Amino acid sequence: MSLGSGELKSGGFRRESILADCVEAIIGAMSLDQGIILTMQVVRTWYQPLLAEIKPGDNQKDAKTRLQEYLQSKGLVLPSYEVVNIQGEPHCQTFTVECKVKNVDKIDRTFVGKGSSRRKAEQAAAEQILKELDIK
Repeated sequence: MSLGSGELKSGGFRRESILADCVEAIIGAMSLDQGIILTMQVVRTWYQPLLAEIKPGDNQKDAKTRLQEYLQSKGLVLPSYEVVNIQGEPHCQTFTVECKVKNVDKIDRTFVGKGSSRRKAEQAAAEQILKELDIK
């Protein structure tokens, strides 16, 4: 993986999106060079240990999805997410997000999440609500 000096300084070699792009490029190149059958075999060997760890009974959905499904099942309004603060340099920001839910246990609630991206901060806020409401 070849990164520019700015990405190297900002830790781009650890950024999930960059790593995912690299894996995707490798799989695409293998597919073109070796064919789909061999590529599938190689990819299976990469991911088989991770797939073996997944337990069928465990919830594989992210926090935002679980919260949305819970609220919908109760006939409640979906949550709203708002970025209330962004701190740090563009290459290393921390996002703060408020998640508001209405009429849960007959009151409106606001929870805060932080993360290295808007999406991660939203997930963290949704996770806080799920913990507070004891939703698995």
